[in-house]
Parts: sequence; C-alpha cells; structure tokens
Amino acid sequence: MRIYLDLVIILNFLVDFLLILGTNRLAGYPVGALKAAVAASLGAVYAGMCMLPGFGFLGNRLWRLVSFALMAVLAFGWNRSALQRGAVFILLSMALGGIAMGFGGGTFRMLVLSTGVMWLLCRFGFGGNLGSREYVPVELTWEDRTVSLIALKDTGNTLCDPLTGEQVLVAGADVARELTGLTEHQLQHPVETLTAGILPGMRLVPYRAVGQPAGMLLALRFRDAKVGDHRGNYLVAFAPQILARGEVYRMLTGGVV
Repeated sequence: MRIYLDLVIILNFLVDFLLILGTNRLAGYPVGALKAAVAASLGAVYAGMCMLPGFGFLGNRLWRLVSFALMAVLAFGWNRSALQRGAVFILLSMALGGIAMGFGGGTFRMLVLSTGVMWLLCRFGFGGNLGSREYVPVELTWEDRTVSLIALKDTGNTLCDPLTGEQVLVAGADVARELTGLTEHQLQHPVETLTAGILPGMRLVPYRAVGQPAGMLLALRFRDAKVGDHRGNYLVAFAPQILARGEVYRMLTGGVV
C-alpha cells in the first residue's frame, strides 16, 4: 500500500486540531484556536516523522505518550485543567477511531468527516456540559497595558455596584499588579490607597463573603473591555489575593455577564 507523507501530515493536523477545539468546547473552556493549531502542528509533524525510514521507533508507546504530553501542554497549558482536558482528548480520539473504522475502514475521507461530525456535536450539542464550570476569555486594557486572561463564569458571584446595580467582575491581585502596578499591600488597605490618589478613577465597592466580615474592594472602570464575544464598559474589583492558584482562571464573572 502506498502512503503519501503530505496526506499523513495534513490528516493528522486536521484531526488533532478539530479534536482539541472539541475538547475545549466540551469542557466549557474558550476555543483557543491558535494554541490548538500549534499543538496540532506538533502532532502532525510527529505522525509524519513516524513514517520516515529510520524513525519507526517513534511509533512505540513511550514516544506516543511523550508526543501526547507535549501536545496537551501546548493546547491546554500547565495547570489542573490540563489533565482533565487531556483525558477528554484521549476519549474523543478513541471514539473517533471507533467511528471511522466502523463506518469507513479508516479512510482519509471518513476520518475527516467523522472528526468534523464530532466537533459539531461538541460545539452545538454538548458544548460546555462536561463539567459544572464554564470559562470565558477576557481582555482588559489600562493606559498602555493590555492583559488577556481566562475568567470563571461564577453564578455565585453576586457582587454589584451599589450605585448602578450592574454586576462587578472580580480579578486577582496578580491581574491588578500587571495592569496597574497596585501591590497586594495596597489592595489589602483599600481606603488608604484610595485617599492616597495613586490611580485616577479608583473607587470602592462593598462586598460580603461567606464566613468573612464585610469589607471594601478597590475597583476601576474599563471602558473598552472584552468579555467573551462582547466588548463594552465593565467595572472590575480587585481582590487582595491571587484567585485560585494553579487554576486556569484568574478572574470571576457572574451569572449575568
């Protein structure tokens, strides 16, 4: 049987790319098309090298695991969610193999068609329903600094502006430092920081958490922030600590946003 190297590379890229997109969608994470393309390119190159004379050893179990681990890091990052999404990616790959072999004998056309069908199911049929968490991409700009991050859509976050009633987004101290230069010490003493006039436009937002006394958070209004697919005017309050160390998200939205 004649095997074309270029078709092997193209096929593996398309399959891995769509499966990674489907994995993110199924797990409730932002699509991350660029990271998916980089990871899929690695998988495609690896598959192509396995077909070259003298490189057949790359097809053994050890190197397959190494290739998968590198793809998972490139596609999903290095955090707690990567293991979960990596497991979903494996399950989708196994399901794809079974579907393609069952209906078309694993032909090029059937593999691509089966992958597209699985992606559509993840995108429109089961999107975000794998777990209880849903994430959205957020982009914040303050003066000449722009930070892109992932936010957890937390229905339990009911923090609102007492003046307007609008929902307030909550970011961790690390985000505040990157955007504005505010330190954790300054965030822990919001009244003193506000009266010092360190940043223009700062204000206080009262909050109450379960098991904790009521307090104040420093907040800033971002005129051209992007939350998911929506761009607009958002009030962001800064917690005096880093939110969820080791997690993929660094910010909390509410059920309305």
